[in-house]
Amino acid sequence: MKTLKVVLTLAGTLTAGAGLAAPLQTLHVTETVEIKAPLDKVWATVKDFDGLAKWHPGFASDELISGSNGKAGAMRKLTIKDGPVVTERLLAYDEAKHSFRYTITESPLPITHYTSTTSVRAGRTGMTKVTWSGSFKRKNTSDDPPEAESDAGVTKLIKGVYRGGLDNLKKLLEP
Repeated sequence: MKTLKVVLTLAGTLTAGAGLAAPLQTLHVTETVEIKAPLDKVWATVKDFDGLAKWHPGFASDELISGSNGKAGAMRKLTIKDGPVVTERLLAYDEAKHSFRYTITESPLPITHYTSTTSVRAGRTGMTKVTWSGSFKRKNTSDDPPEAESDAGVTKLIKGVYRGGLDNLKKLLEP
C-alpha cells in the first residue's frame, strides 16, 4: 500500500511537471433580439440555410454546396466580407418549432468544436424573439494564447458575429 502511494505521488508530480495543459473548456454564447414583426415574416427570412448573407452584413455570400434547405446534412459555404470561407453542415431543422442547428466543418476562425442553434419564437405582443446560441472551444491550446485566440477573445468574436447579424435583422424587418 505504501509503494502504491509513492507511485501515485510520483506520477502526479511527473504529470504536473510535464507541462500538460488542462483540457480546454467549452465556451457558450447566446444573443437574442426582439423584432417588431410577425413570427412568420422573421422565420421566412432566417430559415434558409443558404440565406445568411441576405441579412448578415458580415458575409459576402452564402451558397449550398450539397443537400437542400431544411434537410439535415446540407452543407453551405459562407464567404466572409474580407474573403475567408467557412463551411457548415446543417445538423437538424424543425420547421414547426422554427429552429435549426448546425456545425462548422472547416474554418479559418480561431475556434473548434462549434455547434450553433438559431430559433425564432413569438415574443411579447407584436414581437418576435430570435435567439442565436453556440458552443465551441478555442483552437489555440497553449496556456497563454494571444488575446484574440484566448477564451475571452474567441467569445468576443462569436458575440460580435451574433450581435451584428441580429441587429441587422431587426433593422431590415422592422417597419
